[in-house]
Amino acid sequence: MMSYKRPPFNLTPLIFQKCQKIAFALGVLEGSKLDAFNITLRRANQVKSIQSSLAIEGNQLSIEQVTGLLEGKRVIGPQQDIIEVNNAIQIYSNLKKWDPCSIESLQAAHQLLMQNLIPNNGHWRTQGIGIFKGKKVAHVAPPASRVPLLMGNLFFFLNNEIDIPWLIKACVFHYELEFIHPFSDGNGRIGRLWQQILLMKEHRIFQYISVESIIKDKQANYYNVLAQSDSTGDATLFLEFSLEQILCTLNDYLEQPLLNKKMDNEIRLQYVESSLKNKWFTRKDYLFLHKTIAPATASRDLERGVKLKILIKRGDKKITEYRFQ
Repeated sequence: MMSYKRPPFNLTPLIFQKCQKIAFALGVLEGSKLDAFNITLRRANQVKSIQSSLAIEGNQLSIEQVTGLLEGKRVIGPQQDIIEVNNAIQIYSNLKKWDPCSIESLQAAHQLLMQNLIPNNGHWRTQGIGIFKGKKVAHVAPPASRVPLLMGNLFFFLNNEIDIPWLIKACVFHYELEFIHPFSDGNGRIGRLWQQILLMKEHRIFQYISVESIIKDKQANYYNVLAQSDSTGDATLFLEFSLEQILCTLNDYLEQPLLNKKMDNEIRLQYVESSLKNKWFTRKDYLFLHKTIAPATASRDLERGVKLKILIKRGDKKITEYRFQ
């Protein structure tokens, strides 16, 4: 892209400090094998992410109502709110489906997120747009004619600035998308969604973690920082704010009783399945993923897995191999 211009932001000492603390928290969470609790955390994260992100936009459905819709139950509420949640459930049920570095993937996600809500879902806006706070114009987005160029520039930043960590890229992208406002509606919710999907390129743990719930609790600050970044003409203040919310979210997860729960046989097997599904593996491979247990414990785990028909096995003694059903 001949006209490429990197989105404006500065890497301040505070940003470096936040990144270091986030890296430490991610290391602790990885060591606690957060993936082992994936079923519980994925469901809780889905509900919190959906309810929080949509609540920021005025959706009135509660955590309990969102949970009901996720479970396929009948829920009483405003029809538009229910449509918004059902659309979001389809998006958040498989975050790995979306390619965070693809314009086409972003547009496809917006199309699904806003289906039956606006007529031009999934397409760049074709008219000028202003964002109001009360009766005052808080932000005037760039002309519609510039949206394709600006979004192309933003995705070029994602795909080609290889020296910038995904943690930084995710936050900068979120701010820039809100500034450009490429869609006629739904920019806030797609921006927060895409930040999470980009964070998953930094570390897979982010698929289990809801940053949106922290942002919802600090909604006034969120909008104030967006406005301040607009006035300074770069994403630095929003980047500092976003990193702080990410750090708060990670620290909250570190304090969850679930992560301090002793891993039992079932959870150990579930963790190994996430790494070795559809592959034959040995007790040695199992021990490599669970370095703190004894060989005898590994043997008991594997035999119990066979007994419960979670595993099948072949071979004998030292050459025994296992595979998940």
